[in-house]
Amino acid sequence: MNVLVIGNGGREHAILLALKKSPKVDKLYCMKGNAGTAEIAENVNVDYMNPQAVVDFALSHPDIDYYVVTPDDPLAIGIVDALEGVGKRCFGPRKNAAIIEASKAFAKELMKKYNIPTAKSATFDNYGEALEYVRSQGAPIVLKADGLALGKGVLICNTLKEAEEGLKEIMLDRAFGKAGEKVVVEECMRGLKYDPGEEVSVLAFTDGKTIVPMITSCDHKRAGDGDTGLNTGGMGTFSPCPFWSKELEEEVLHKIMIPTMNAMNAEGRTFKGCLYFGLMRTPDGMKVVEYNSRFGDPETQVVLPMLKTDLMEIFEAVTDGRLSDVKIEWEEGACVCVVLASGGYPVHYNKGDPITIGDVGDCTIIHAGTAVKEGKLVTNGGRVLGVVSKGADIDEARKKAYAAVKNIHWKNMQYRTDIGIKYRQG
Repeated sequence: MNVLVIGNGGREHAILLALKKSPKVDKLYCMKGNAGTAEIAENVNVDYMNPQAVVDFALSHPDIDYYVVTPDDPLAIGIVDALEGVGKRCFGPRKNAAIIEASKAFAKELMKKYNIPTAKSATFDNYGEALEYVRSQGAPIVLKADGLALGKGVLICNTLKEAEEGLKEIMLDRAFGKAGEKVVVEECMRGLKYDPGEEVSVLAFTDGKTIVPMITSCDHKRAGDGDTGLNTGGMGTFSPCPFWSKELEEEVLHKIMIPTMNAMNAEGRTFKGCLYFGLMRTPDGMKVVEYNSRFGDPETQVVLPMLKTDLMEIFEAVTDGRLSDVKIEWEEGACVCVVLASGGYPVHYNKGDPITIGDVGDCTIIHAGTAVKEGKLVTNGGRVLGVVSKGADIDEARKKAYAAVKNIHWKNMQYRTDIGIKYRQG
């Protein structure tokens, strides 16, 4: 089979590396891709946010048998629908199911309607009413822009002043553009052992009839060590989650995952693809923080390297509605991804700085914001590279990853030094 992956970040590079191992796959393509994907796939310079351009490309390339749509934006505008409309086989949810991520207000209403555990919330499209509600609730409180905001549209406000400023930023200043036309105001959930709470990401394959959780991972959203600084798309991940247990997996599967799959079916929005559950362990049990309609980034970078089963086999089973026939297996051990970012990320950062990569041992270098300019590898985004390492445990994987980081350089490179050490006491 010839397979095309849509997207140009670290997640797509990680997916392509997993697909490359499949005996089912002959040739890989990536739309639009980066310098790393170009090493294992043919990069295709087509605007994947233009459904007609994607369809025109598909029709002119009948040799491409299968499409994997991974970023949130093209899923939200219906690229899967467009490709399926011209007879192409795809992995990824249709537009009416991708709304579970594209609208936080929709997701909260779904959880309320079907009694899926989550934080108490209210949704507003009027700034004055939202402000009045925030003042009545007090702080700490969480503000979420309703729409897609590159993973950055969530503000955790510890004081009422922060909340008032954050609300203005989202709804009046439109810091996140159209995503801020509505805002979800949410209680700040507390953790069982840690404050403000311990989060875990659990991605799951689902064909709408069967849902199979992948191994767990934990993300580091803040730019600085100790979870300080601005929210980012993710500065690093590790797998597995230290506090995860078989009991928690059973709880999440039966109280959250299966009910979510069934709820989407009941709404006429059957979800087929990768459904991401952002969860928090609280004194009242596991609760949903957010849904994503696709593989997480950088969670994918630590989950897929541990997958023993052929990823292409899983993708096809999801498309064909026979996921229950596939036995999905995982390697023992741990995996860590340290994200290397451009100085100034997530606000203002430079592009075009030359990158030097020395000896990285047996680590895998995942490309995100990279390009080749005049024959040289250069930075081309905020999150530039991910250093991925496997080990018998998280400590071993961390040690190898940070040893490799020391041999990678560009001007003003920044990264966190504490990836993989949170929740160590369980």
